[in-house]
Amino acid sequence: MLYDLTEYLGRLGVDIPGMGLFGYLSFRAIAAFTLALLISIFAGRRIIAWLQKKQIGETIRDLGLEGQMQKKGTPTMGGVIIFISLIIPVLLLGDLRNIYNILLIISTVWFFLIGFADDYIKVFKKNKEGMSEKGKLVAQGLMALSIGLAVCFSDQIVIREDVATDGSAITAVEQADATVPVETEKVDIVKSTKTTLPFVKNHEFDYSWLSPFKGAWGRYCKWAIYVLMIVIVITACSNGVNLTDGMDGLAAGTSAIVGVVLGIFAWLGGNIVNADYLNIMYIPGSGEVAVFMSALVGALIGFLWYNTFPAQVFMGDTGSLMLGGIIGVTAVLIRKELLIPILCGVFFAESVSVLMQRFYFKYTKKKYGEGRRIFRMAPLHHHYQKDNIPALIQRPAKALPEAKIVSRFWIVGIILALVTVALLKVR
Repeated sequence: MLYDLTEYLGRLGVDIPGMGLFGYLSFRAIAAFTLALLISIFAGRRIIAWLQKKQIGETIRDLGLEGQMQKKGTPTMGGVIIFISLIIPVLLLGDLRNIYNILLIISTVWFFLIGFADDYIKVFKKNKEGMSEKGKLVAQGLMALSIGLAVCFSDQIVIREDVATDGSAITAVEQADATVPVETEKVDIVKSTKTTLPFVKNHEFDYSWLSPFKGAWGRYCKWAIYVLMIVIVITACSNGVNLTDGMDGLAAGTSAIVGVVLGIFAWLGGNIVNADYLNIMYIPGSGEVAVFMSALVGALIGFLWYNTFPAQVFMGDTGSLMLGGIIGVTAVLIRKELLIPILCGVFFAESVSVLMQRFYFKYTKKKYGEGRRIFRMAPLHHHYQKDNIPALIQRPAKALPEAKIVSRFWIVGIILALVTVALLKVR
């Protein structure tokens, strides 16, 4: 609102001291981070007190984990703190006419409502299962599909692509196979199914390469493949963060690390000078995502003030489903969705551990009459909390303290973040 207001006053010729600062993306990103951090810390204390007063506490199932039952009654639904701390700075400092901001705001509200409904059923309806898995997947899939269709049909979502000097579009593959170097110039192509992928020419992968058809059918098929990938990425990210949220500070801290990297990618890819210098994909208008991610990181750091061990509040599905949705949508909008398995390696490993555990348990129960485990417990972080349980993986020999597990997962997350950034320069 403030950004749009200063733009409007500028067109009217009104000059207010300091007004020009809002025209700088760097200023708005720093301001969004600071404001989100302050709101999260100061409003968070009041929200936690209100949750305690209303006795909106976490219901704990006894899984035999150290210190687990001590968390019983800890206020949950703390994702409300993150949501408020994020939305207010974005509305104040973001460009509300920017398509990327619009889609991020809409998806944030949508995933927040899904998580809120799930927690509401658990807390107030006394149903420990919350929303059905099918219901959550359908709701997540609908928003993911909407984002995919927006990417497909919106003329504002474009990238800069190489074209021949005669105006005909060419692909990276055609450039590489050309016997005579093709003279190219950089222009904006209205629509493209290209995305970022390390170790290929120019770090650009086109979903059209997966299409079995050519011509008109090929164009339809490549967009269908792209939209399907968008749905898979966003849904997987949302559930991945949800599975990771099982220890104090784990999901919030890891999400903050991912948010920093996505914000850097948005900043660089949305600036034509930086994109040219680093030889990365230029996405007009995507720099605005950096303001959004700055606010998200600020909100998460403020939330960690109360969520680190021993936690005074849990984010619940209200926060975890929302965070995963934001990460997935952001990665898609800035064309970094294929980097998710590396950047979000912690979330990826947590999700895979659950799938492996389920399939292996069912398989061995059917074959041997008794279910067996790969991990002592899934998701993966709980494996390190247990000992003396038969499983294929028996390391570490003894259970580790929760704070140590979280710290080590954060370190792994930082390493993966650095690797992801470094991959953009490996050619």
